Amino acid sequence: MPVFEWGQHKLYYEQSGSQEGSRLLFLHGFLGRGDDFRPVGDALADFCCLAVDLPGHGQTLMGKGPYDMLEISEGLVQLLKSLDYLPCSLVGYSMGGRLALLMAYHFPQYFSGILLASASPGLETEAERSRRRRQDEALAIEIETSTWPEFVRRWYAQPLFSGLQSLRDPEAFLQKRFENCPAELARSLRSMGTGTQPSLWDALPHICLPITLVVGALDAKFLALNQRMLKRTTAQLWVIPNCGHMVHLEAIAEFVKIVRHSALRSSPSALSQE
Repeated sequence: MPVFEWGQHKLYYEQSGSQEGSRLLFLHGFLGRGDDFRPVGDALADFCCLAVDLPGHGQTLMGKGPYDMLEISEGLVQLLKSLDYLPCSLVGYSMGGRLALLMAYHFPQYFSGILLASASPGLETEAERSRRRRQDEALAIEIETSTWPEFVRRWYAQPLFSGLQSLRDPEAFLQKRFENCPAELARSLRSMGTGTQPSLWDALPHICLPITLVVGALDAKFLALNQRMLKRTTAQLWVIPNCGHMVHLEAIAEFVKIVRHSALRSSPSALSQE
């Protein structure tokens, strides 16, 4: 994988598609990797697709200290500038969606639109965030002290990820997660977890970029969150039937159609067709 270095940090990424196509940046979720989006990128060959391993995941590591989300956002902007990749549309899933929303809020001048898949603007109150930080710390300790493959299997046995069994090869999906470094993932959770991130609920009305929200009909928690988000934005909400939390993997064809629609909405000059 190519690597982008800034300071003591190294950010790994992969590109696919047409250099002449509209640009898309894909940001994965917790425990994931950039190549989670490879099937989506393969189906979007007329776009110029960029997917990264976020800090603590895959091959990407940052220097000592916490993974600061704003610093990561700045690093991603530097990567995009180095690749002549601006403006581009952001596509973020779960944790990557929270990061995409942060980037869109702080650096709107660089982006043409944002698609949030199974994502949220964080927790609204400090009491909620404090409680979540305690939960995330307990989870980080579990990651550090458990047998790693056993933890991964327990994590994906949660009802939130019931759609795992609908994937073509669930075991291959889990095996890829085994390749992550537990210590780095614990570090990521402590620094990029929902309890650490500042709430972006009040920022939603002030994000002027076109926003697309995508959620699975079977993902009750995030369906309710996205319906609340819809009331604070001019976003479009897409609910994928018979689909859970991992919309980009459980319903690839439908997700690709929505990404195309979102890109066309963000950039009317895009040549791609439905």
